[in-house]
Amino acid sequence: MKIFIICSVREADQEYKNKIMGYALELKLKGHNVYVPFIDTDQSSKGLTICWHNREAIKDADEVHIFYKSKSQGTHFDMGVTYALNKKIKVIENEEFGEEKSFPKMLDEWEKEVNPVEVYSGPHSFDGM
Repeated sequence: MKIFIICSVREADQEYKNKIMGYALELKLKGHNVYVPFIDTDQSSKGLTICWHNREAIKDADEVHIFYKSKSQGTHFDMGVTYALNKKIKVIENEEFGEEKSFPKMLDEWEKEVNPVEVYSGPHSFDGM
């Protein structure tokens, strides 16, 4: 299986990176192909190029695993791409959440749904506005 890992990049300290690399290694030892953005995406590129490379890797992935940190803008971008491509996710780390709407709560809901786009029953065009 091809797995893309969504995680913080710019704010990632070495301890955090080691945790992500350890997780990726566990997956690789189980025979999976794993894409870790701070390793596999050239971070010296322009922001748009980084987003393009991550989008292509997410598109190619069978599953996306998420280490969620609300302060990470790239995490939110990659989550949007993942959602738009209707990818199955696995939340590895999340932040605490309550009853109100939030990204951590949405991730919890999304992970429980096999195909979130099929769950949505609202209008599918702009004519209803």
